[in-house]
Amino acid sequence: MTTKKAVVLVSGGLDSTTTLAIARDEGFECYSISFDYGQRMRAELQAAERAARAHGSIEHKVIKLDLGAIGGSALTDMQIAVPEQETEGVPITYVPARNTIFLSIALGWAEVLGASDIFIGVNAVDYSGYPDCREVYIDAFEAMANLATCAGAEGQRLKIRTPLIHLSKADIIRAGLALGVDYSLSVSCYQADEQGRACGRCDSCRLRSQGFVALGVEDPTRYR
Repeated sequence: MTTKKAVVLVSGGLDSTTTLAIARDEGFECYSISFDYGQRMRAELQAAERAARAHGSIEHKVIKLDLGAIGGSALTDMQIAVPEQETEGVPITYVPARNTIFLSIALGWAEVLGASDIFIGVNAVDYSGYPDCREVYIDAFEAMANLATCAGAEGQRLKIRTPLIHLSKADIIRAGLALGVDYSLSVSCYQADEQGRACGRCDSCRLRSQGFVALGVEDPTRYR
């Protein structure tokens, strides 16, 4: 039997942990990848490692980048405060070109592994409005990937898989719980402390909390 390999982007948050569980459930051998990009929420990297172990990643890589060198985001510039009220338009927590950079590196690893599938937990329903979480962006990146790689040029079609893109946060949590995801191991907060405790006030905390409330299940998030 031919082994199905997939590279899965894992941040340590609720969405990416669910995505990893889905990829495993679909029969893929999963190679998870995380990024130490200078983000203020360092605890999410530990959460990503926990997710990789819990859901059977064959290998888990942490790639070090310095997106703080270009700045422009509250997640990489400690001088910019993380908003604790809902804002209009794309929020300052958007990290310029982050998913494009991350997917490009994941694409390179997929080529090395001979994997034709890349999973990413983007969502365009209950999300912060980031432009690189939209379906039109994912379609464009996939088209580029099949033009820009040796694998694509040789007929090995590469697929960017987004199993959560049309789901509400409650639906995402429901799917994860059905697959045995322990959400107490995940960290979603934009300004979690070193112990991984959430602030309960940022946009990511609000969306996560609302998902558990809508589903009517206990929220296992640790708040400080």
